[in-house]
Amino acid sequence: MARRTIGQEGFSFAASGKGSDIDELVELLDWSEADTLMALISAAAKGEQGWPPLCLFKALVPGRWYDLSDVKLAEALDDRAFFRRFCGFSRTEATPERTAFVRFRRALVELDLGDRLFEAITEQLCARHVSVKRGALVDATIIASASKSDDEARWVKRRNRRAVHGYKAHVACDEDTALIEKVAVTPANVNDGKAGRDIIPEDPGEVYADSAYRGERFRGAVEARGGRARVVTQAVWARDEATAQAKLAEINGPIHRVRGRIEKIFGTCRRHYGLRRLTCVGLARATLQVLLTALACNLKRGLNLQRI
Repeated sequence: MARRTIGQEGFSFAASGKGSDIDELVELLDWSEADTLMALISAAAKGEQGWPPLCLFKALVPGRWYDLSDVKLAEALDDRAFFRRFCGFSRTEATPERTAFVRFRRALVELDLGDRLFEAITEQLCARHVSVKRGALVDATIIASASKSDDEARWVKRRNRRAVHGYKAHVACDEDTALIEKVAVTPANVNDGKAGRDIIPEDPGEVYADSAYRGERFRGAVEARGGRARVVTQAVWARDEATAQAKLAEINGPIHRVRGRIEKIFGTCRRHYGLRRLTCVGLARATLQVLLTALACNLKRGLNLQRI
């Protein structure tokens, strides 16, 4: 299908001295690389005209920020001026319906573009704000599946918690900026340390992780990338319990203080960006939702770093 042409009527919005975070994103990034990656979407010469992929991709960012369903996102794009400006629509022209976002996400999954889009934009954000790499934080969080009939999700039970059927998001973020650098999604029963080996950035500095990442394989993967593993210790040799607890506090205290920052990232994604529960079925679609959420979190963080 051929693509529609948007934004041709001119931007005649009412003047307002009140800006928005979405407006600032236009200047924050060069979106051309993302547009190039999506060149195959809606690129057929025949068929009904499709929406430009970049406008749909941009719309997903505020959709995550405000935790909007596809229906609410379509309504917001039709109704809110700053949504229209950011996505490239003029004041009066038509905007996509919810089914356009469903088809667009399906195309992203089929073309396996989620990781590539996340990396392209995150590299820009990191290049703006990271000069010397000091360290990285690695952790994982369990996300409930959209349906118990999801055959690719798995059950997992943690101590003193109810069993959860779902997936696990494995994340590595920068120690200083808290920008998410690497993301992987697995069934919920996959071991943290095993999946964590695949998300360690290059030259990560000191890598902070909880006790789930203890073991020589994770430590070896960190060292192979030029880093040093700082993993929470669960046991030490000591003459008595009090001495052991004092040693553990001395060893783990500095690690907990640093790695606690990644827990705040997970909390933000759950409370504000809708990652309490997945809205789709299957590992590939779950991965795309997590990547879009991580991207929205990075863009918000990137804006905040610009203001410092």
